[in-house]
Amino acid sequence: MRENRLRSLWKSGGAAVNGWLAIPNGFAAEVMAHQGWDTLTIDVQHGVVDYQAMVQMMQAISTTDTVPVVRAPWLEPGILMKILDAGAYGVICPMVNTREDAQKLVAYTSYAPRGVRSFGPVRALYYGGADYPEHANDTVVRFAMIETAQALDNLDDILSVEGLDAIYIGPSDLSLSLGCKPTFDDLDPKAAQAVDHILERAKAHGVVAGIHNGRTDVALARIAKGFQFVTISSDARLLASGSQQILKEMRAQPVAQPPASGTY
Repeated sequence: MRENRLRSLWKSGGAAVNGWLAIPNGFAAEVMAHQGWDTLTIDVQHGVVDYQAMVQMMQAISTTDTVPVVRAPWLEPGILMKILDAGAYGVICPMVNTREDAQKLVAYTSYAPRGVRSFGPVRALYYGGADYPEHANDTVVRFAMIETAQALDNLDDILSVEGLDAIYIGPSDLSLSLGCKPTFDDLDPKAAQAVDHILERAKAHGVVAGIHNGRTDVALARIAKGFQFVTISSDARLLASGSQQILKEMRAQPVAQPPASGTY
């Protein structure tokens, strides 16, 4: 079976630099994948990516060594199983608030006897290999999103669920849930303390911690603290910011006009 390079990176003590895909287009995903991201996450929860676009985007990512990850719309067995059947090597599940939620996530994404995932790997056989069914349970990475006050209250119970590989902090939703301003980087003190607490407890349970970031300096600082999966920006944001930078530079100085010509 194809190696999950994300697991190998974590095993060596490294941190994955994750890109975020919000544009529902195979070529855009292919361009991003060829830039050298460790992983790329296709966001099917928010934005405009549907299932068919997701499959095409994973096919594009497959032209590289970048690991395909998908953020599911919700903790729902049907879509989680279809995401894995399409070849995702990691799945991020939003709003995991209780131990029962985490147990369901592991069960829905694992074949029996570990779980209840229905058999039908379809494209996963082409991506992972003919022996995918025998090794999928130990290859796929399962992220539970920790992004609410309720999840904080149940944090140790969630982190102790067998088969949960990692947690992923959504700083904006976590901030909102705690009555703070929703943002990625410059968190209000209460939200910042919650992030540090989640990281500390994840380390204690041997669970990898990931987090969403807007800036590289923040992502680097969080890696230094112990996060091993950091997302920076997104394809849509990079497109916008790159365009803004070009236009800012072009419009900073008036463009010299050629001299007028004529017969008089």
